[in-house]
Amino acid sequence: MARDERVTLLEVHQALPEEQFQSLKFLLEGQVPAGLLLPASRPELCRILLQRFPGNSLRVTAGILRQLGRLDLIQRFQLPLEEQIPEETPRKPNGNTPTPGCHPGGIPAPPVNPRRLTEKDLMQIAQRLGKEWQEVGILHLGLERSRLEQIQEENPGNPVLWNFEMLREWRRRERHEATVSQLRSCLEPARLDPAILDFLQSLQGD
Repeated sequence: MARDERVTLLEVHQALPEEQFQSLKFLLEGQVPAGLLLPASRPELCRILLQRFPGNSLRVTAGILRQLGRLDLIQRFQLPLEEQIPEETPRKPNGNTPTPGCHPGGIPAPPVNPRRLTEKDLMQIAQRLGKEWQEVGILHLGLERSRLEQIQEENPGNPVLWNFEMLREWRRRERHEATVSQLRSCLEPARLDPAILDFLQSLQGD
């Protein structure tokens, strides 16, 4: 099985044109330190993924391919998708508890649209977030300062990636509840560019 995973992973990477291979590496930053990714060739990247995600490297790759619009490769190589990972039963908020995923001061999200946030959504939000990203992460998303500092160290000099990885950390923690409406309710009390809330509102209308 391990050999099949290795062979399939290499074939998938070799099927990508160079530009998309570089995009794949960019989107992996945060799961894998950029210092390892940037110089990696296709076989080296396969080795890195197999070491960091044993038994899961194809699923991680499939998630990135979906962002790149290469569903044809997912189908051709029969790659597992994220939805196939067994997940814990989602929590159901009741009237006596703070909205899950928010700082207790957050405004409860109306259960209008259960649309979950994609990596593309998170990147577009990240590009709009300002310098106060750590304040947003700690006060409004309930993340640990140490984790935010780790994100900053792993992606030196790239504020957009800091924002992106912060949002991905929130989404990873919230799992099924990482919806557009949920994030909007968390960010509404924050001092942010109104364009961010407008963008989230537009996603809710999708």
